[in-house]
Amino acid sequence: MHVALLLFVGIPLIFMLSKWVRNYLSGHLTPQRGMIVGKAIHYLGLVFIFIMVLQEFGFSLGPLLGAAGIVGIAVGFASQTSVSNIISGIFLITEQPFVVNDVIKIGAITGQVLSIDTLSVKLRTFDNQFVRIPNETILKSEVTTLTRFPIRRADLLISVAYKEDLGRVKQVLQELADQNPLCLQEPAPLIIFEQFGSSSIDIKFAVWATRDDWLNMKNSMFESIKKRFDAEGIEIPFPHVTLYTGSVTKPFPVTA
Repeated sequence: MHVALLLFVGIPLIFMLSKWVRNYLSGHLTPQRGMIVGKAIHYLGLVFIFIMVLQEFGFSLGPLLGAAGIVGIAVGFASQTSVSNIISGIFLITEQPFVVNDVIKIGAITGQVLSIDTLSVKLRTFDNQFVRIPNETILKSEVTTLTRFPIRRADLLISVAYKEDLGRVKQVLQELADQNPLCLQEPAPLIIFEQFGSSSIDIKFAVWATRDDWLNMKNSMFESIKKRFDAEGIEIPFPHVTLYTGSVTKPFPVTA
């Protein structure tokens, strides 16, 4: 009778309790912490019911715990990577360098965070690929959270010919930023002359936008700059290559 109660009443109660705790903490704290605590209650509850069932059948827990310890050591050596990922996952959830729905960059991978689990983080890239990254790899890597702050800067790299009036170039760029409704005026746009290139003067035009408008602003600014430069006659140079065929000098005469 007791065994039936434990199996048919205890297990559903464990499932309901873990789900309720997960939903409650997800609403009051974060989904990641709710998931961790919910899973902990789930697994600990199942272990507790398993032990109670064994006791009902008259099993002695002493030898069982000893055998479980030996098995645990063997499994621990065999699953060091998994344990490391679990510990790394706890650190990630505690530190919170990013949360679900953030856009992050890890190495060459950029994508939206779908979930932060005990073993790995799942991403969806912008070309709709699913990427699974082990927690240990993330903890050891440099992670850039692109959506952490409400505004973001776009650095537009522009080249103009040496013959151009730089004062006029600055004026045109500032006017374009003022006219674009997606560009923020605070922080103010920044124009930096980067270097004298091999065939151009290289300029960094830094403009700010909200994180939701960042990509649209960047694209629209590039289009506006190209159209305005064409209308103003401001040259955007490109490398030229001159090819010579044959000899540019007369051959030396050969005498017998």
